[in-house]
Amino acid sequence: MTIKQLSVFIENKTGRINEVSKILGNNDINMTAFSLAENADFGILRMVVSDVEKAVEVLKEAHFGVTITDVVCFSCPNQPGALSTVLDYLAKENVFIEYMYAFSQGDTANIVIRPTDNEKCIEILSSCNCDLLNRSNLKQK
Repeated sequence: MTIKQLSVFIENKTGRINEVSKILGNNDINMTAFSLAENADFGILRMVVSDVEKAVEVLKEAHFGVTITDVVCFSCPNQPGALSTVLDYLAKENVFIEYMYAFSQGDTANIVIRPTDNEKCIEILSSCNCDLLNRSNLKQK
């Protein structure tokens, strides 16, 4: 199972990230997880949100470039070596990960990954009894 991730293109200047967060907050949209990558001219704010469709609508109305990408999210124990074990499963099957980001809550770590092959990744993680997450799981955690 995949979840939808938004990628928002933002200029590298003061206040632009805050502008995105205000727009989302003013529209009752929660950012469950996010990551910011940047270069000299712009940044890419990748995020999982509570209402994908509404977020796309309000951000585009505010003239932000937004794309939607399917990503895989799973949880594992928040302890040394747990992530490495899961990544070993994927590496053994030649699943390449374009990028990833994570967030932890107590004893659980939640990882968002963008593999080159979502279906193969999900199949491998499922066969290894990994706890795959969907949007409703993320809202509750």
